[in-house]
Amino acid sequence: MRIGILALQGAFIEHEQALQRLGVEFVEIRQLADWQPETLDGLIIPGGESTVQGKLLRDLGLFAPVQAEILRGLPVFGTCAGLLLLAEHLNNDERQHLATMHITARRNAYGRQLGSFYTEAEFKGLGQIPMTFIRAPYIEAVGPQVEVLAEVNGKIVAAREGKQLVTAFHPELTGNDSVHKYFLNMLN
Repeated sequence: MRIGILALQGAFIEHEQALQRLGVEFVEIRQLADWQPETLDGLIIPGGESTVQGKLLRDLGLFAPVQAEILRGLPVFGTCAGLLLLAEHLNNDERQHLATMHITARRNAYGRQLGSFYTEAEFKGLGQIPMTFIRAPYIEAVGPQVEVLAEVNGKIVAAREGKQLVTAFHPELTGNDSVHKYFLNMLN
């Protein structure tokens, strides 16, 4: 098994560390030459700045090839900014990025940096797990094929559509690898 990690900006190193703990091979995707989807079983799009990551995807010529592979069925896991990049609509932003998942998200929904928080909540199939939110979005609406996996205070913070998984929180920052295992199980 080999997972690509979009390593343009954000918390990609923490995802690498989670995959290392799980004994999974990974490769950083930093430029178009790194993008070899035929060698990948899945892709992780980390948290960070969605606007910056979206711009870099376009500037580096990665946008169209990555979008096409996800639409073809490449499994993808987006955390925080990754959720925003995969969302079909952003309620409070006119930008549209990869737009491969039928969700509507709200950027910085919990406020600025001071609105960051930690909690534990139920994740469907995993039980109670730790969740770290940093300037996090949440999902306001889902399409009919989208399964809601977790909610915090009535807000959707994790969802799945086919081979696409998104979390508004950062599971890579907690030391609990259960969400990464959930993603890896989706690859079978």
